[in-house]
Amino acid sequence: MRDVLIVAGDAGETDLLTTTLQLAGYQVAETAETGAEGIARLARRSFDLVVWDATLPDLKDVARGPRPVPADLPPVLFLITCDYLHTLLPGFGKRNEDYVTRPVRTTEVLARAEVLLRSRPAGGGPTAYGDLVLDDATRQARRGPRQLGLTPAEYRLLNHLLANADRVVSKEQISRQVWGDFRAGEAIEKLVSRLRQKVDQAHEPALIHTSRGFGYWLGRPRG
Repeated sequence: MRDVLIVAGDAGETDLLTTTLQLAGYQVAETAETGAEGIARLARRSFDLVVWDATLPDLKDVARGPRPVPADLPPVLFLITCDYLHTLLPGFGKRNEDYVTRPVRTTEVLARAEVLLRSRPAGGGPTAYGDLVLDDATRQARRGPRQLGLTPAEYRLLNHLLANADRVVSKEQISRQVWGDFRAGEAIEKLVSRLRQKVDQAHEPALIHTSRGFGYWLGRPRG
């Protein structure tokens, strides 16, 4: 059973997350209401996953305070509102992080938690397809010498395509994997387009392809 720490200032939200995670088979081992309390609990014991409210008012003080963020920080799932996205602290979850926006949707929380825990490295190296490399330890992607600079949604999409290399992935599968629920085809098309612009440049063989009427696939062009 996976041990989870929830750090959130809203008691109702903590209760909702606790119930959701426990019904899905997780163990909410501890909770905290402030950033300082969260850091103290991380220093005291280990967790498999942290759900962290990125809007807590004391986070900036925590970042400047005497107690450092543990070096072996577990995967972190941030809870955030869209207008707070720029405030995500680089010291938290730097190696393995993701976020969900409020209002929190429990299906998305569970989907993102599953991806974070599945992606956590267990002593293995990065995943590669030719010169395309994804490193789940740093949540970074590159093609050859180029760093791709992916957003979390773009990274999740590329990770899913890479895990299913040379197989067509439907829009519904992509939607569930990236967002945890169904999204309109237009949203998926825009996300794929943004990712393709970063992965495939004019002087490189295209790796991301469209299978019209079915979905998308990653691989070398088929003759």
